[in-house]
Amino acid sequence: MTILRWFTVLAVVTQVTAGAAGQSDAGLADARAYLRVSDRLGTAGQITYDEVVAVKAAGYDVVVNLAPADEERNSLEGFHVTQEGMTYVQIPVSWQEPSQRDLQLFFDVMRANEDRNVFVHCFANMRVSAFVFLYRTLHGGVPEDEARADMAKIWDPATQPQWSAFIDEAKRLAGSQ
Repeated sequence: MTILRWFTVLAVVTQVTAGAAGQSDAGLADARAYLRVSDRLGTAGQITYDEVVAVKAAGYDVVVNLAPADEERNSLEGFHVTQEGMTYVQIPVSWQEPSQRDLQLFFDVMRANEDRNVFVHCFANMRVSAFVFLYRTLHGGVPEDEARADMAKIWDPATQPQWSAFIDEAKRLAGSQ
């Protein structure tokens, strides 16, 4: 009986550990510009409908899409995400004119889901990496150089004047509050 009980305990411990560690990013290896930022936060470019299952398997509870609606790219994404039991939020951020209003809405969504695992994406992970950089530095207490290094894995917003100005304005507004 002692050996049987030991194997039972081992099996339970293994299942609990596998459940916690069973959140694998392996299914997102081919997702465009995927980056696991932290235990609770991941970012990417546009995901396919098939990758929605991989997002769930990676342990995410909430999917935030910062891309505008596009019939070919994401028209059924909200359906597929909610069908998998995750929460779906779409904030259509203009590439040419990113707004502080959209950024504040993003901050609100992130704060409302601080206790959940959040996956944020757009078409190329460029909008997202800028928004996540600002969230992490202005609200998450992450040092700017650390957050900027993660953003640099995706792109450099200084290459797009509207995004450089957007980031500067967000930092300026945060400093005046």
